[in-house]
Amino acid sequence: MGEDPDRIRQDIEATRNEMGDTVDALTYKADVKSRAKDSLMGTKDGARRAAGVAQENPLGLAIGSVAVGFIAGLLIPASRVEDRKLGPVADDVKAKAKETGQEALERGQQVAQEAAESARDTVQEKGREHGEALASSAQDNMQQAASNA
Repeated sequence: MGEDPDRIRQDIEATRNEMGDTVDALTYKADVKSRAKDSLMGTKDGARRAAGVAQENPLGLAIGSVAVGFIAGLLIPASRVEDRKLGPVADDVKAKAKETGQEALERGQQVAQEAAESARDTVQEKGREHGEALASSAQDNMQQAASNA
């Protein structure tokens, strides 16, 4: 028998929406210029974020860059020419770099520990001040309540 006209209209509308989405997707895929522009905008956003991080934490960026360079240098095998011409010098530089890296790591740990201790002391001091203020306020409220009674 016949279908409900409202049901048919709903089916037609759903099919139209699906076709519209499909046409939009095909149009976007065919529009290389827009896709390239979107890709470029994404790359620009990433560059802006990276620049923001570099501006907010230049020391961290420098330390990270040195660490990455150091690790990359250790992972790349030396060639025979490098070994022959730079062998003793390279070994000294590697040893000094390793020592400097270890010193930087130890110093960073020390600074982090000092910062944590300072933060803990500040929290304790603020907590003590807050506790004293609460105790004083409670005492004042008790005295006021006693005088009103």
